[in-house]
Amino acid sequence: MSNGTPPGSATPGSLQLIQLQDECRRLEAQVSAQSIELNLLRARFARYETALRGSQVVVYTQDRNLYFTSVSHPMLGQSIADLLGRTDEDVLPADARASVVAIKREALATGEPRRTEFSVAEGLGLRWHDLHIEPLRNDAGDIIGLTCASVDVTERKEGEAHLRLLLRELTHRSKNLLAVIQAMARQTARHAGSIDAFLRQFGDRLQALAASHDLLVRESWYGASLNELVRSQLSVYLDGGQQVEINGPEVALKPEAAQNLGLAIHELSANAARFGALSVPEGRVVVEWRGGGNPHEGIELDWREQFGPRVRPRRKRGFGSTVIETNLTRALDAKVDMMFDPEGLHCRVLIPASQIVTGR
Repeated sequence: MSNGTPPGSATPGSLQLIQLQDECRRLEAQVSAQSIELNLLRARFARYETALRGSQVVVYTQDRNLYFTSVSHPMLGQSIADLLGRTDEDVLPADARASVVAIKREALATGEPRRTEFSVAEGLGLRWHDLHIEPLRNDAGDIIGLTCASVDVTERKEGEAHLRLLLRELTHRSKNLLAVIQAMARQTARHAGSIDAFLRQFGDRLQALAASHDLLVRESWYGASLNELVRSQLSVYLDGGQQVEINGPEVALKPEAAQNLGLAIHELSANAARFGALSVPEGRVVVEWRGGGNPHEGIELDWREQFGPRVRPRRKRGFGSTVIETNLTRALDAKVDMMFDPEGLHCRVLIPASQIVTGR
């Protein structure tokens, strides 16, 4: 018996089933696409979090009343939970609060990004923060708050302060060095008999000064090894020769002491090469020092010449004697004894403990 439905035609129930199956497939495809999109968003967010963790950047949002609505990392010594729902006036110290709040309200009023730096006392020092402020808008374009990125720039600030200190120190040292060179030029000109002699002697003295400075620069101007200082001034006589003997404990001199003692040793060696033990093959120079073993002990340095031409009594004081006796005494508070022994010049220098670098 027929129910009135033509053979081969779909019933209303079967049509609904087909439509339901199509809708399920469509929904499944949509869910699958959304799942893929969600996974991509999670991956991007994970990279964003990784980048933030590896940096000193804190990203946070605030509403128009400057209440914290989201925070990526703890900051200002407070946890994320402590920051949420509070304002800048609750978390910032008084000395930074007014300026930071003012510039944020300016960004809200103008709709333009702003940037500022502020410091916060933490422990025994200051932590500096570079703050970038962007207005936060909804889909309609209305400003609903702020997005802020705060970067800890304390190391940069400390580096800038250190650089300024170094520049001031460099200026001071440059002026001192120019004064030394100017005095050296005047004294050399006064005692040189000709222009050629002046150029030769002045050039040698500049090289001696440069050798001391090379040692100081290598040690960041902290000090210079006495052993290296002596060897640098006598390097010409140390290469394959047996005329110079150097003995003494490892000790470091402060920059001014190294500079002045380096010039004095140069003058002693130049005098020995012209008139003394280094002017003949059989001559010998012994440089020894002792002391400097504790913070209160000075150094006694001996320069002794042997087997050279007989030493004649000094008739007048030249530039070398001025550098050795007057400059060391005045600049370093040292005690200098120049003994013109007929058998060889003997110079003894007592350098006070205040000119020795301690705690290296």
